[in-house]
Formats: sequence, C-alpha cells, structure tokens
Amino acid sequence: MVKQYKMVIAVRKDLDIGKGKIGSQVAHAAVSCALYAEKHDKKAFSEWMKQGQRKVVVRVDDLNQIYALKNRAEALGITNSLITDAGKTQVEPETVTCIGLGPAEEEILDQLTGNFSLL
Repeated sequence: MVKQYKMVIAVRKDLDIGKGKIGSQVAHAAVSCALYAEKHDKKAFSEWMKQGQRKVVVRVDDLNQIYALKNRAEALGITNSLITDAGKTQVEPETVTCIGLGPAEEEILDQLTGNFSLL
C-alpha cells in the first residue's frame, strides 16, 4: 500500500482574528513548510506533490498546544514552521498564530493532530 502524505496546519482558536487573517497565516505556514521540505525532506516533499499537496487545517486551544506540537514534531523529525504575525493589523507583533507540520506521512501526522477539530 502506498503511504499517503499531507500537511497539517494548526491554528490557535484563542486569538480574535478574522477569516482573512487566518487564511493568510495558514498560507504562510504551508509555503514555509513546503520550501523547507523541498530542500531538507525531499522524499516527503516529492510524494506530497505527486499526491496532490493535501493540506488539513485544525484548531488548537492556545500557544501551549502549538509548542507541544512543535516539540513532538521535532522529536519525530517532522518538518514544522511556527508562524508569527508582524502585528500590523489584528494582533500584537510577534504573536504566534499557527504551526505548519509536514509534509509527512499521514499516519504519523494523525498521531499528532488527529484529536483536534477541523477549522
């Protein structure tokens, strides 16, 4: 059976930000992770590209959950990217808004993020 690859972006639900801001932050995470994986995790990147570049966006409670995901991802060697906002519109400068995870094997990412609700 062919392993499935995806990317997951986890967005903080404790921030009062609009849909447009969420969309741009998710896009930053996806681009950042993809560019990193293209250079440093070529197999995962290539498979993810061939399989349609699947992305899933989930909600996490707060910054603590973002950092917990980052720590677990790094322990497993999964590409990840914390996204911090410049603070010019809706949040304070350097506010962490989301984290991108992957591309990586779906089975592994589901162990990290499968219990979170979709955005």
